[in-house]
Amino acid sequence: MEIKKIGVLGAGTMGNGIAQVCAQAGFEVVMRDIADEFVQRGLKNIEAFLSKGVEKGKITEEEKKATLGRIKGTTDMAELKDVDFVIEAVIEDIDLKKGVFKELDELTRSEVILATNTSSLSITEIATATKRPDKVVGMHFFNPVPLMRLVEVIKGLETSDDTVKVTWELAEKLGKTPVLVKKDTPGFIVNRIMMPQLMEAIRIYEEGIASMEDIDKAVKLGLNYPMGPFELMDLTGLDIAYFVNEYFRRELPQELKHVTPHALKARVKANKLGRKTGEGWYKYGK
Repeated sequence: MEIKKIGVLGAGTMGNGIAQVCAQAGFEVVMRDIADEFVQRGLKNIEAFLSKGVEKGKITEEEKKATLGRIKGTTDMAELKDVDFVIEAVIEDIDLKKGVFKELDELTRSEVILATNTSSLSITEIATATKRPDKVVGMHFFNPVPLMRLVEVIKGLETSDDTVKVTWELAEKLGKTPVLVKKDTPGFIVNRIMMPQLMEAIRIYEEGIASMEDIDKAVKLGLNYPMGPFELMDLTGLDIAYFVNEYFRRELPQELKHVTPHALKARVKANKLGRKTGEGWYKYGK
């Protein structure tokens, strides 16, 4: 089946980024969220990103207009009825995702692949909400989506090889470099490696071994990472780090490295979630 129209569930940071790269690749996009304010914010973020591209000479004004013209924002789930592929990018809540996939399963054509952008949750469990587990797959993009080239394609227990092939080829058409996660495991590849590093950075800070600034500097200069662990958590959200690590702790209880540090728990309880709340590990001006 030829993919012409892609449905994106969620207009937040990941959702609008995914919608943008799909539209830039020539696909028609339906971007849906639960409230119009979220949809409009997502559309404004896409326009702002494209405008910067025009200013830098990376795209033309005509390409910007064409991309925006291929994106339809909506709060109506029924608008996804005739899409050829779905990418879900709602918050990391397994029950919410299963509810969304149940609705998508009933709404879309039976041959349509339903992909989830989850960063750590079980593809296999999400697929149980549908009557097409063979067509449920992980398609994990990275933040910021327009700039980060990697996409993890994750097989659930019943995901078919054909579903993986179609998803892989779509990722390539979006200008991304896919990698295959052959086994549905918490965190897949990148987060499975990254989360222990983030938690260890917090412990080093908690134990008074070094300041957050020096830990970030050491990681950037010593490991050649583009961002330090505290800068990265502030960008992606401390709540995301907290919830993913708690999920790891439940799913991999033998791994002591996944016990969430008190410093992270305290900040999440205080709603100090990073850039989106104005303060995380560091403070940010509004």
